[in-house]
Amino acid sequence: MDLFNYKDHYILTPQQLRKLSEHKYSCFSASLMDPLLQPWWNWLVSKTPLWLAPNLITIVGLILNIVTTLILISYSPNGVDAPPRWTCFLCALGLFIYQSLDSIDGKQARRTNTSSPLGELFDHGCDSISTVFVALSACISCQLGHYPNWLFFQCFCAIALFYCAHWQTYVSGTLRFGRIDVTEAQFSIIAIHLVSAVMGPEFWLTKIGIGDIEIWYGLSIATIVCGLFSLAYVFSVIVAGGVGKNGSTVAGTSVLSPSIPLTLVVLPALIIAQKSPENIFTENCSLYIMAFGMVAAKVTNKLVIAHMTKAEMEYLDWSLLGPALLFLNQYFNCIVPELWLLWFTLIWGTQDLLRYCAQVCLEICKHLRIDLFRIPYTPKGASMASTATSTHHHTSSSHSQSSFGGNADKNGGSSHRKSTRLTNKNKPH
Repeated sequence: MDLFNYKDHYILTPQQLRKLSEHKYSCFSASLMDPLLQPWWNWLVSKTPLWLAPNLITIVGLILNIVTTLILISYSPNGVDAPPRWTCFLCALGLFIYQSLDSIDGKQARRTNTSSPLGELFDHGCDSISTVFVALSACISCQLGHYPNWLFFQCFCAIALFYCAHWQTYVSGTLRFGRIDVTEAQFSIIAIHLVSAVMGPEFWLTKIGIGDIEIWYGLSIATIVCGLFSLAYVFSVIVAGGVGKNGSTVAGTSVLSPSIPLTLVVLPALIIAQKSPENIFTENCSLYIMAFGMVAAKVTNKLVIAHMTKAEMEYLDWSLLGPALLFLNQYFNCIVPELWLLWFTLIWGTQDLLRYCAQVCLEICKHLRIDLFRIPYTPKGASMASTATSTHHHTSSSHSQSSFGGNADKNGGSSHRKSTRLTNKNKPH
């Protein structure tokens, strides 16, 4: 388990680092919106200073997204109280900025000739965290705290779909996106926030005259339909068999093996929420989603690393300590207040995730001899030549390796559309 790896200061083995160096990013997508947004992304990256590191672009977008969501949560932690309209607008702005920055980091990597496998990992790591906050902010903006079971479903549906997208990548070796995928989901959530900002969050609870049906029902139905289509596609890839020996995963393991870590997060979350004598989820839905979301982000990151290093997944993880304590506490009739343990789960899971990600990034940076947030200094004359060479190389190839900044730019350039782009956070959401 990771505790011993942290102690020894090594998480990735030499073999994993070697496999990571050999990793080639492979992606296919037929998104409807991405081609329409290419001019905006191309213009935005053209205005980005060449000294700005791609990973720095990604992390700034993530921080803005988290901060705007936390402001919204501070006004409505239970999802029942209507947050001020300006907080909904702030969330829409934060998500738009995150989406835009997450889409140009790959372009920036090619401009600065700093592409490396670390970018793909860094991007997906940020995306796994962003997924939690984006889904939660949408639910609060719609005041789904009035319907806690639906709030639980919506948030964990987004988390599970993101995990499943990387599950099928672990099986097939290629990240795939459909016509309606993460970009479309992100702009749908931006639209939800804008409607709440203009009409007020109470708008979603308005009855439309057909029985007791409220407007937010439409959003839930859309989530179910799109989620089922996404899952059907993911499992069709998984059932068809992987690229490994005898239809196994890229690591030669069972195609069903990634289901275990996801189950160890979602199932306890469901049981603890339903069996809580203190209504721990209903009373503290935002805290609950963030706590289990950090655990889910950790296991998702481990799945991404397993794919990129062609390694077997580890099922047990120290981030599961919090959910385990909550579960055992309920079994022994709540000898410790559940809220205390929920806060412990959030704090423990967050520090464990950040510590793990930081250590992995440091190990990869050391192995590849690169910096995480800094572009090595290049003289002015060589800088432009390097940029021109990098641009020519990446636009002429049919595949681009994932960018140092992640997201492999959401298209890696106009000539090779989605096949070269590194996914944005909620891909899929």
